[in-house]
Amino acid sequence: MSEPLVVGRVIGDVIDHFTANVKMTVTYHSNRKQVMTDPDVPGPSDPYLREHLHWIVTDIPGTTDATFGREVVNYEMPRPNIGIHRFVFLLFKQKGRQTVASPASRDKFNTRKFAEENELGLPVAAVFFNAQRETAARRR
Repeated sequence: MSEPLVVGRVIGDVIDHFTANVKMTVTYHSNRKQVMTDPDVPGPSDPYLREHLHWIVTDIPGTTDATFGREVVNYEMPRPNIGIHRFVFLLFKQKGRQTVASPASRDKFNTRKFAEENELGLPVAAVFFNAQRETAARRR
């Protein structure tokens, strides 16, 4: 299940190896936290601002999607500037309702540190996609 995350270097660059244990099932009385980052900022060959935070949503009921959660950091649309960037969504199990402070900066966000500070453990699910800036010649 985690092979694409290994090949895409999400496991290692963003989070430690984990076993996904959440399937698309209804779970009552359970909340989740979602984090979206770009580990390739400003560019994949020298990501010295790793990771750039795009979104944090907490208190997501286990029976719904992120739109029913509490947005701690507003969604920021991916805008890769140099090369192909990975955009990573991680889902963590949450121990009841928790207060999460908004990070001081979106740059140099650290998913591992965030998970540790909020006692989240390893993610229960993860997915990523690649994107790159569209060149002016390709636009219409």
